This record gives sequence, C-alpha cells and structure tokens, in this order.
Amino acid sequence: METSEKQFVEASEAHYGRWNPNSVLGGVFSILAVSFLFYVIPRYIEMPFSMQHPLLSPQFLPQLAGWLVFVLSALLMVDGLINPPKRGEPEELRRGVPVMRQVLMLAAGIVYAFFFEQLGAIGSGIFACVLLFLASGLRSIWLYALTIIFPVVVTLLFIYLLNVPLPVGTLWESFFQI
Repeated sequence: METSEKQFVEASEAHYGRWNPNSVLGGVFSILAVSFLFYVIPRYIEMPFSMQHPLLSPQFLPQLAGWLVFVLSALLMVDGLINPPKRGEPEELRRGVPVMRQVLMLAAGIVYAFFFEQLGAIGSGIFACVLLFLASGLRSIWLYALTIIFPVVVTLLFIYLLNVPLPVGTLWESFFQI
C-alpha cells in the first residue's frame, strides 16, 4: 500500500494532471475563437452587396484566422488532456532567458499596439522589428535591413493587394502635410 501511495505522489508532483496550462488555455482560446467566428464576424464585419467572389470579402481573412485559432487551440487542449506537460518544463525554459530580452519583447508589442496610429503601420512595424531583433541578439547589419524591408512589404501588400487601408501615421501626416 505504501509503494502505490508513493508512486501516486511522485506522479502528481511530476505532472499537472487534466487541469494543466495547455488544456485550460486551449479551452479558453477555443471558446474565444467560436465567439469570434459566430458572433463578432457576422455582427460587425459587413459584406458588401456587390461582392461577387467570397474570397475577396472583408470577412474572409478574419474567418480564416478564427478557424486557424480554433483548430490550433483545440489541438492544444486535446494534447494537454492526453499528454499533460511536466511541471518543471516552463520554469527551466524561462530560467535561461535574460530579463532585458523579455523587456525588449514586451516593449515591441507595446510599441506596435499603442503607437500604431501615431507612427503608422510602417513606422510602428519598423520600430517593433528593431526591438525584436535586438531581443534576439542579432548583430549583423544586413539582417537589420529586414527590419525596414519586412514592414514595408507587408504594409504595401495589405494596402495594394488586399485593399486593407492601414494608417500612414499622424506623425508623418503632420510632418509631410499629406
């Protein structure tokens, strides 16, 4: 009897069990994706009457993203239920990451989210990419050219190919009087 209790305690200490971060987050994101797909998109993204092809619809990309989030979060939830992670894994992964790297990555997200209107899509994208490249420890000047090229190309693809208007930025509008 004593060995089975000891094995149970060792097993419960080593694994999270059914309520682990993977299964909980997978379930939460599955619910959010379903509410996004069946409430937010139909209610707030209008389909023009003159739309002939559904792939050109303004609802297409949000629906694609919503279904991808739903499928991936459901897979995460099922994986967490079938194969729960061990307790020490996240702490060991985070232990070797310097605090400055974490701060730079958080700052990149904050810059992109809060300065998107002021700096525009290209300006905030460049600034966020520079912060992310600094956080990853890249030192080659040629790689930093990608911090300019990538946001410019993505923004131009959204504006001219997908017809999604992105802000130029109030800072640039007032500077260049566009």
